[in-house]
Amino acid sequence: MQKRSITIWIFLVAVFWMFITVSCTKKVVKTKGQEPGMETHQGVTRTDKGIKSEQGETSGLQEGELTQAQREQLERQKQAEMEEFINEYIYFDYDSAALTPRAQDILRKKAAWLRKYPGKSVIIEGHCDERGTTEYNLALGDRRAEAARKFLITLGIASSRMTTISFGEERPIDPGHTEAAWRKNRRAQFVIGN
Repeated sequence: MQKRSITIWIFLVAVFWMFITVSCTKKVVKTKGQEPGMETHQGVTRTDKGIKSEQGETSGLQEGELTQAQREQLERQKQAEMEEFINEYIYFDYDSAALTPRAQDILRKKAAWLRKYPGKSVIIEGHCDERGTTEYNLALGDRRAEAARKFLITLGIASSRMTTISFGEERPIDPGHTEAAWRKNRRAQFVIGN
């Protein structure tokens, strides 16, 4: 009888270990139309009711009860998402504040991130290349930042979460004096607030 209890115990530990191992090695699952209050990372979905595996089993664990490895994985995922948000700029054509289709796609991704983290705010910086007067470039940088902000508002992001600022030509990414350098400098970039 005691051998059977030990065998059952070992079996349960092995199943639990397999569940943890499998959930820690799967890629992030992104689901369109994911319900509010749900986050999916490494095959584990955090809901308001607990932790749910891909197999549909709910463990009843809350975020505070995640294993250390799961907490670290969630934190790494959040950090990677934030870095992508910050480091992906939108670019503009020469002497233009019109959003290109590529810029609109990037802004849609940024809107999704802002919806996922409703406590975050953003500063949208408008930048220009070195051509034009300082005053003209400050005004153009402002129009670029405003264009991005207005587009995000149409995607449902509250205007109170966004502020804009223009740096004109004062903060180039590429200090060169070529078309390639100017193309990099005609941009809007995003800084996360609180």
